[in-house]
Parts: sequence; C-alpha cells; structure tokens
Amino acid sequence: MIQALKPDKAAFIQLATMRMPFGKYKGILLVDLPEPYLVWFSQKGFPEGTLGKHLKAMYEIKLNGLEYLFKPKGIPTEGPRRK
Repeated sequence: MIQALKPDKAAFIQLATMRMPFGKYKGILLVDLPEPYLVWFSQKGFPEGTLGKHLKAMYEIKLNGLEYLFKPKGIPTEGPRRK
C-alpha cells in the first residue's frame, strides 16, 4: 500500500526563513540564492547537516521551478532579502 506524502508545515517554514550563514550571500534567504550558486553546490557537494539538507532541497525546488511557492501572493519582491 502506498502512503500519501503529507506536507510538513514546520519544515516548510524553516526552509522559507533560513538564511545563508556565510560567504558572498551571507544573510540572504535560501529561497533568494541564485540558481547558479545552488548548481555549484550540487557539483562540489552540499555541506553537512541542516544547512546542506536545506540547500539541497532548495536546489531541487529551483530546478523544478517551484520557488513561487515561497513568494507571498500579490506582494512584489525587489531583489534578494537580506537581514
């Protein structure tokens, strides 16, 4: 018997609010990272731990054109959101 996947709201919120902790894009929300940066990680290897899991998930999301799921409806965004 195949079980249906259930959305994990807490995991989605964590992914939507996590910021890059280092490097050129420090402080940028993961959802706002440029796709070429995520492609680079996919080729070189994602870091260990939670950050690596989130970066890998964001890579798959962007690869499949699903980043619109993280954008509030009717609210235009202007460039990467920094903290």
